[in-house]
Amino acid sequence: MKTIGLTGSIAMGKSTAARLFGRLGVPVYDADAAIHALLAKGGAGVSPVAKAFAGVETNGAIDRAKLGRTVFADPAALARLEAILHPLAARARDAFLARHRRSRTKRVVLDVPLLFETGGERRCDLVVVVSASATIQRQRALARPGMTREKLAGILARQMPDARKRRRGDVVAVTGLGLLPTLRALKRAVRLTG
Repeated sequence: MKTIGLTGSIAMGKSTAARLFGRLGVPVYDADAAIHALLAKGGAGVSPVAKAFAGVETNGAIDRAKLGRTVFADPAALARLEAILHPLAARARDAFLARHRRSRTKRVVLDVPLLFETGGERRCDLVVVVSASATIQRQRALARPGMTREKLAGILARQMPDARKRRRGDVVAVTGLGLLPTLRALKRAVRLTG
């Protein structure tokens, strides 16, 4: 089974690319969705996160807005959170991969925003980087509910610069020019993984 890594900075079009991979028949593991599930009611991350960060649990789930206010301005707190969540997310990813190996799936996509930052590209046969102009990225990000210029700046500071990701990727899918160029790049990634 071939593994395609899908990554890109905030608001670059990664979710759209993941949906397009799905339309091409390639199963997608969504790291963000896995984290959301871990923090939702009944999720394996609720108890350890609530113990580590007082006041972030509401009705059996983690209030992600409260959690964000607690950790994103504090690098030590963010590191504690990541130490809790990353192993749990890795288990979910490994279960996804094992399930598709058993099913003899030809290729899968790992949709991971911080793929390069966490060394995740080493688990991939090919990496697709989604990218758009800084103007489009900023417009898309600031249109999100609750996003501010300050919050965006903090997120970008934690992510590898887009130009560096583009250089490290095997295929660059440029978004912001319509779906067709993005789809062409994704089809190329599928062809390259046999």
